[in-house]
Amino acid sequence: MTIDSSKFSNLVSIIKNSFRVRANHKPLYVDIGGNIERISAPQHQIVFGRRGSGKSCLFVHFRNDSCPNEVLPIYIMADELKRLTYPDVIIRLLVEVFESLPIKKNLLERVLRRKNPIEKSIYELRQLLDMAEESEVTDDRKTSTKTDFKGSVSAKKSMEVSAGGSRDETYGRTSSFKERKLDTLERHLRDYKNSLRQGLDQSEKDKAYVFVDDFYLFPRESHPDILDYLHRLLRDTNYYMKIGTVRHRTRLFRNHPQTIGVELNQDVEGISLDLTLQDIQATQTHLGRMLTSIAEKAGIDDITERYFNPDALQELTLISGGVPRDFLNIFIGAIEASIGGGSRKWLTPKYIYKGASSNTYNTKVKNLSEDASSDAESLKRLMNDLTIFCLDEKKKTAFLISQDDAQNFPNEHELIQQLMDFKLIHVVEPDTSAASGRPGRYEAYTLDLSLFMEPRRRNIEIVRFWKRDDSLRPEGIREAPIYQLSRARRAYLDEKQEGETPILVDNVKNIKASAAEANPNQGSLFDT
Repeated sequence: MTIDSSKFSNLVSIIKNSFRVRANHKPLYVDIGGNIERISAPQHQIVFGRRGSGKSCLFVHFRNDSCPNEVLPIYIMADELKRLTYPDVIIRLLVEVFESLPIKKNLLERVLRRKNPIEKSIYELRQLLDMAEESEVTDDRKTSTKTDFKGSVSAKKSMEVSAGGSRDETYGRTSSFKERKLDTLERHLRDYKNSLRQGLDQSEKDKAYVFVDDFYLFPRESHPDILDYLHRLLRDTNYYMKIGTVRHRTRLFRNHPQTIGVELNQDVEGISLDLTLQDIQATQTHLGRMLTSIAEKAGIDDITERYFNPDALQELTLISGGVPRDFLNIFIGAIEASIGGGSRKWLTPKYIYKGASSNTYNTKVKNLSEDASSDAESLKRLMNDLTIFCLDEKKKTAFLISQDDAQNFPNEHELIQQLMDFKLIHVVEPDTSAASGRPGRYEAYTLDLSLFMEPRRRNIEIVRFWKRDDSLRPEGIREAPIYQLSRARRAYLDEKQEGETPILVDNVKNIKASAAEANPNQGSLFDT
């Protein structure tokens, strides 16, 4: 069998259909890591994963295919609510939860056409949602007295006017106060909790799981408040929140003026779907097993052994950055490129690169712009400066960040982590030393391969971290240049010191466009 056979066409269709994750569909989910069993646990959980790691697929598959009979699944997509401000986000989430519960009325409620507690909660929440965030309420109270011109005050308003004459005096007292939506939510939290309990009883289910997918799309400054309210609302009930999000785009708690939010391993369990390039062999094995399992559904056995040449699977893993959806997308592109190029026996690195052409830097920057909202431009500036530092100045594809620097510049280090979540850089060693007598401990990163995959550039050293030196350490990592987080601060704030190159959004394009002539006969990007 060759890769242009009908079975491979069927495999491509299966994979493409698996990307269309919708709440009412039944997506293909290959459970290599035992995540379905973990998500089935009656615990509050936060599921971390980059774009394409399978968060939505896991949630929807569980809801539509794997949910036990005793569990009521409630699935909410943050994408539909992301433009709401706080606290409207909480109100909308509550409405979604209540409207997912069955409504059963007793005889009296039906006869008198009364709302039961769930209906009452929905009605009140919808009314609250349509109110302004703050309402000014004015209370005017007036009293009236009769005063004669001689200075005496009449005992009764109805008293006749004395010969000397009199006048009415009205004393007004106006009090103004703000009625806030948050106050209403807090005052009724216990009422909502009781309504949830009643709704679960009426559903004849033992417990309910509230899935909030793509939580990171909500305004980041509101994350602790949303999580805190949901956790307090569902605590001591048989409801459990399951939050799907991107790790470093999510703020779990804050400490001022008091602790608000949730803490991992104390209030919630953390589950990570991310595969990294730290252990390339483990990631390759995981992704290979995933592809093998999908291929078997199309009647293809041993696909990674029979239809990849010795280097192709590793390079597919590296170029995908360990992200399952990117891995499968590039695989489909490689199949199509290989058939178009007349090679039908198996996949080679040449066609892996061609298949990756749609998984470009520009695509990832577009995703950053969509998901990072107000932080997008700062992150772009930082990414551009990193690219200039590595490819233009130091001529290496990897870089180090001092662990001391990470402690001294926590905000800048957090932005580095966010670039990793957006798949623009990848951590390859979280704790390493540096060569050339440089003291301290470091984190090691590589630029995403889409930045230096094509065209082939002369005078750029590709750090082959997936190989090991004589001491079994990642090759070339200790020799990588150190990127100072003080420079990162200037980059994302769009500042520069005298003599520095201006940091522009188009610099990455300029660097790639001005690369030395490409090698038209290139083989593997990673050939020694």
